[in-house]
Amino acid sequence: MSCSIGTTCGSVVSSSLNEDENSGIDLLSLADLPPDTLAEAEAMIDGDVESLILYREPEGGVRAWLNVCPHAGRRLDYAPGKFLRTKRGELMCAVHGATFELPEGLCVAGPCRGECLRAVTVRVEGERVRLGGV
Repeated sequence: MSCSIGTTCGSVVSSSLNEDENSGIDLLSLADLPPDTLAEAEAMIDGDVESLILYREPEGGVRAWLNVCPHAGRRLDYAPGKFLRTKRGELMCAVHGATFELPEGLCVAGPCRGECLRAVTVRVEGERVRLGGV
């Protein structure tokens, strides 16, 4: 998928994320995801365990993407749950330096410029982040 600056990167990885069998899977506590931070969680998606990147916006909303760089299909973290950020706060792929604007997930620099991280639907329920929509 590709998108351009000013557009929203938002296609969801799998339509089955909204089905009852996956809805409500607990990912982590909001206490483990302070505003403007990134965390990693794992979830079963379409029968496979996937690594997810969770980002808590400064205003408190939570976004999630597959932990996969669109450039080469590698994980973005340099160690499990450890992410690089630029001075401007963008997420940077530890392998080839692709840089992703937060909170949209749009690659703004590097080998996959214009492409987007693959979004995963999450919701905040009480003090927990859960997989799936409302």
